[in-house]
Amino acid sequence: MGTAKSGLEWHGSTLLRRTVGTLARGLEGPVVVVRAPGQELPELPAGVEVVDDPFEGRGPLQGIAVGLAAVADRAPGAFVCSTDLPFLHTAFVRRVLRALADGPYDVVLPHVHGFRQPLAAAYATSLAPLAAQLLAEGVSAPKLLLDRSRTLVLDDAALLEDAALRAADPELASVLNLNEPADYAAARGRPAPTVTVQRFGVLASGGQHGERQVAAATLAGAADAVGLVLDRYVLAAVNGDQTGRDPELPLVAGDVVAFLSADAGG
Repeated sequence: MGTAKSGLEWHGSTLLRRTVGTLARGLEGPVVVVRAPGQELPELPAGVEVVDDPFEGRGPLQGIAVGLAAVADRAPGAFVCSTDLPFLHTAFVRRVLRALADGPYDVVLPHVHGFRQPLAAAYATSLAPLAAQLLAEGVSAPKLLLDRSRTLVLDDAALLEDAALRAADPELASVLNLNEPADYAAARGRPAPTVTVQRFGVLASGGQHGERQVAAATLAGAADAVGLVLDRYVLAAVNGDQTGRDPELPLVAGDVVAFLSADAGG
């Protein structure tokens, strides 16, 4: 790619900021970023934990092992993904994690667009010792971990049995990653997600009442699309949850964003 993927610009934010923000919206529990030794990261939202990987160049299994170990005492399962999933949808995260919780599995592995997706999958955190053992044996790819675990493979059809995911991400763009500059350029050229914006109170005066559908990848983008500025006078709620004013809060297709006066909302 020529530069660190984590800091690549994405609609006024960064790829890493979008990924961690989407995960935070899609699950309960901690969000952890595993970084390489000495790696600089873009600004992250409050509450996101950063864990330093003690080794460099050991491949994706190393990151999986460190991440699982970091949350093993707080969660039975974890959604594990790479930085470069700009179209990841909260409905995808929930679908995969629910399958892990519902069945006697160690791993729920999406098999989408003809490829296995070990970096958009759910893992039991109890796998951390096995992952560490495999690394000590010189294994760096996740394949052997998957082969030694109770792995449920979900293909496109199985994933899309979930009505919420089918409505939100029918193309399963959630797993599209960016390996080459051309991938990034093509992804950046896609339109931002379509979201519904509502304005309440004084923000709905002057004929601005009612709903509008706009293209916006962040809360700031949604505000700008309807002529608002996220200052101390404006609060925002996404799908009924108050979120405050974080301009880089990622939005996904189907979101409903409500803006209201801070006097009215707080």
